[in-house]
Amino acid sequence: MAGVYVLILCDIGNTTFHFLIDGVHKKYFLNEALPDFEEPIYFVSVNENATLKLKLSCEKLIDIKDLITFKTTYVGMGLDRIIACSGYDDAIIVDAGSAITVDIMSEGEHEGGFILPGLRNFEKIYPQISSKLDFEISLKVNLDKIPLNTKDAISYSILKSIILPIKEIAKNKRVIFTGGDGKILSQYFEHSVYKEDLIFENMRGIIDANNRIA
Repeated sequence: MAGVYVLILCDIGNTTFHFLIDGVHKKYFLNEALPDFEEPIYFVSVNENATLKLKLSCEKLIDIKDLITFKTTYVGMGLDRIIACSGYDDAIIVDAGSAITVDIMSEGEHEGGFILPGLRNFEKIYPQISSKLDFEISLKVNLDKIPLNTKDAISYSILKSIILPIKEIAKNKRVIFTGGDGKILSQYFEHSVYKEDLIFENMRGIIDANNRIA
């Protein structure tokens, strides 16, 4: 139908193109062919080669980074982290993927953050020490009791290593989780919410703030 506006957002990572097309998710691996797009695409990218590939499929690309005003003295902060924090005045933003990034927003400014290995990368450390330590993380381990077997000991240590530093800085702030393991970790925090589509939600907020949607 003429005059209907289709909003297309794209989050380009190191393995996939992740599209949100009028609320519908679509993913393509980086080596897959992309369809041709007539509508503009608002995108965020951590992969320069993949960005060049997207340009071959769409002539109207709008880089979200050109629309962002973000206050921080942090050196080398990735664009994905910046977007995840955008729109929050007082919150802890946790993106739990292959790495876990933790960022502190206070009175609308970014105060810094830290990076931890993701759950699966923590898990990979132990077999490198000894084959007897090759266990999958148990999410049922009781974190209020000292473990009495090796599997629980490893699970306890991994989860505590992630949870405690976040709780130390969070205090009474709301904690926003996203990423593949965000839902798992959010259950250990009282004042928390899990947002699967945090990046896309914040991209839309940035676009709206710049009056880029008719």
